[in-house]
Amino acid sequence: MSSVAPFQEIFGDFVVVAIPTRTDFRGINIREAALFRGPCGWSEFSPFLEYDTSEAKTWLKAAVEGAYQEWPDLLRSEVKINATLPRVSPDRVPEILAKFPGCATIKIKIDDFEQDHYLVEAALEEVPDAMIRLDVNGGWSLQQALLNLHDYHLRFGKVFEYVEQPCLALEDLRDLKAEIPIKIAVDESIRKNLGSDMSILREVADVAIVKWAPSGGIAAARELIESIGLPAVVSSALDTGIGISHAAALAASLSGAEYACGLGTVSLLMDDVVVPPVVPMNGVISVGRVTPSSAQLHKYRASPERHSWWQNRITSIWNSGLSDEVKDLGWLN
Repeated sequence: MSSVAPFQEIFGDFVVVAIPTRTDFRGINIREAALFRGPCGWSEFSPFLEYDTSEAKTWLKAAVEGAYQEWPDLLRSEVKINATLPRVSPDRVPEILAKFPGCATIKIKIDDFEQDHYLVEAALEEVPDAMIRLDVNGGWSLQQALLNLHDYHLRFGKVFEYVEQPCLALEDLRDLKAEIPIKIAVDESIRKNLGSDMSILREVADVAIVKWAPSGGIAAARELIESIGLPAVVSSALDTGIGISHAAALAASLSGAEYACGLGTVSLLMDDVVVPPVVPMNGVISVGRVTPSSAQLHKYRASPERHSWWQNRITSIWNSGLSDEVKDLGWLN
């Protein structure tokens, strides 16, 4: 198939859904996703709206792989999951954590100690033995990171499994790693530097956060993890159950299973396109191909305008060079 092939010939049963979120997550209260089906099953394309063509192209490559390629051999039938706690008022913490039954690890989005230590307190009140992950999204300078993490460690001790992307600059991460008693995980340092030498991350971090779609698919993510050479946590980007199923397959294909995966984020949506929804039970989710419910697709179908917007976005990315890349890989033969 070439770039001039009819859209539906490549992206079968194409549908765009718009699902409300339970909280304001990254400024989002409606999560849109483009779903389609290929010979191997359903897949998902859902880069955030602000992503440019270059970044979204990697997500579309993953989506096409998901629909046209079989998964690798899976080493387990379920994967452990962490709870995800957005920046909400502390009184909402019990409500949100109740959506993650059995999850003994809690990832908390934070800005700083002064504003957000109450979230850690509230989380530990709900799950006293939980391991806590702090996610900063690269929001601190080195000095801010030192001050905030000193305060968190002084207040809560050894409850922290790691802090995710406290700083963006690699030199700041290297200096921070030498000063703090908390492990460092990197996310943006990976996603924003795909194609560069990833071995340097071993000098500045302890854990790699890898996501199915932003990595370019399961095969690309497995190669990426090997090149980084750090223990990996497979995470998600607020996908529907379709996207989560592919990320769970990635996690289940890896030999190491040291850390819980960040794949419970369907619980942050008001609903899923899959019935039953792909959410954790007893701290795990099952691994397997899933199919969206026709009733759910109808219920959450986006407007015709949004459908056209996503179709145009995919067509533009496809014709920007991805069609030739996929053809060279032999995925559509």
